[in-house]
Amino acid sequence: MNFKQQYVHAFLIALLTFVTVEAFGQRAQFASQMWHEGKIVLVDGDTLRGLVKYDFSQNLVQYVVNNKQAEVYTARKVLFVEIFDETVRRYRRFFVLPYENESNYKIPMFFELLEEGRMTLLSRDMLEYKTYNSYYAYGGISRLVEISYYYFMKDDGSIEVFRGGKNDLMAMMGNHRRNVEKYAKTNRLDFDDKFDVARIVAYYNSLTGS
Repeated sequence: MNFKQQYVHAFLIALLTFVTVEAFGQRAQFASQMWHEGKIVLVDGDTLRGLVKYDFSQNLVQYVVNNKQAEVYTARKVLFVEIFDETVRRYRRFFVLPYENESNYKIPMFFELLEEGRMTLLSRDMLEYKTYNSYYAYGGISRLVEISYYYFMKDDGSIEVFRGGKNDLMAMMGNHRRNVEKYAKTNRLDFDDKFDVARIVAYYNSLTGS
């Protein structure tokens, strides 16, 4: 390879690196970064209707109406939140529930209710940076992604985080596992999509009559 060819090769690599970094660097518009039409029901009984933004990492919601200054409410002041999420074209419901932290102390936290029944599925979405390997960038490229963490509510009202994967979820369904797996496969449901996971749990609940 002569000097000219080396120069062109180096230029192309630099250009591809720039394009790749730019593509990965563009931040998607996540639902938690947007304002949604919705309502907030407060502990004192008041209902606020307007634009709502939620933030699970800070455990709070924001509310604004008629272009006034946004008001912030922590989980301790809220009972229930409902929004219409344009990104998925559906209503989403969030409840404030007591959750026992690592210090065995119960604190109020926001949870999204995905499915209620014999198996009650909750979730919390978090924005986190993940590093992806890249041929053009030394050390990989960091990208902001939204990760859904799942929880199950027990009969006594306690909430337990679910740390397993697809097989662990299927194992929880006992004798109905084969039917649920067939349902998921037939409907091409994605275990990495929380709304698909909710459909899977809902189908299980229908089989148990709950």
